[in-house]
Amino acid sequence: MAISLLPLPYADTALEPAVSATTLQTHHGKHHKAYVDKTNAAIEGTDLADKSLEDIVAAAQSKGDKGLFNNSAQTWNHGFYWHSLTAEASAPEGELAAAIDASFGSLDKLKAELAAQGTAHFASGWVWLVAKDGKLSVEQTHDAATYSDLSGNPLLVIDLWEHAYYIDYKNLRPDYLKQVIDTRLNWAFAAENLARGSVWAYPA
Repeated sequence: MAISLLPLPYADTALEPAVSATTLQTHHGKHHKAYVDKTNAAIEGTDLADKSLEDIVAAAQSKGDKGLFNNSAQTWNHGFYWHSLTAEASAPEGELAAAIDASFGSLDKLKAELAAQGTAHFASGWVWLVAKDGKLSVEQTHDAATYSDLSGNPLLVIDLWEHAYYIDYKNLRPDYLKQVIDTRLNWAFAAENLARGSVWAYPA
C-alpha cells in the first residue's frame, strides 16, 4: 500500500490572494509530491510497505533513518498543512474558542503569538497550535520535525519553509503569515482535532 499524494481540499485558486495558485501548484504538485515519491521508494519491499504514514515516521525516527524520516514527516506535515488552511474566513467557536481564551486571553493574542513565533523562527520549519496537558500553546519545529510523533495534539500548522511563500512574498515571511493568520486558518479543522482528542491521521 503506497502512501498517496493527498489531494488539495480546495481549488488551487481558492486561497488567493493569501496564497497564489502558482504557489499551491508548485508547493503541492512538486514539493509535497517529491516527499511522497521518496517515501514510497524508500519503503518499497520492506516491512514498512503496508504501514500507515504515522507508523513509518515513528519507525524512521526510532531507527535513526534520517532520509526516510525527513521525507515521511514532510509528507505528513504537508497533508496537515493543507487542511489547516481554508478558502472561507471564519472564527473559532464553542470549545475551541473557550480554550483559546483560557490559554491566550483572546483570539487576537493567539494570532499575535503565531505571527511572532513564525516570524522569529530561524530557517525552515513549522509553527503549530497544539493542545497539550489541558492547555493550548504555540510551538515551533525545525526542518521536518512533526507533531505526528511528538507529545501533544496538533490543531493547526503554518509552513515556514521558503517554498510556502517565496513566489508570492519573496523574503517577507511576516506578510505571508499575516495574510494566512488573518484570513485562511481553518478553525473548523482545529475544532475537529480538539474534539477528537487524538492526532490527525494522514488518509490512506
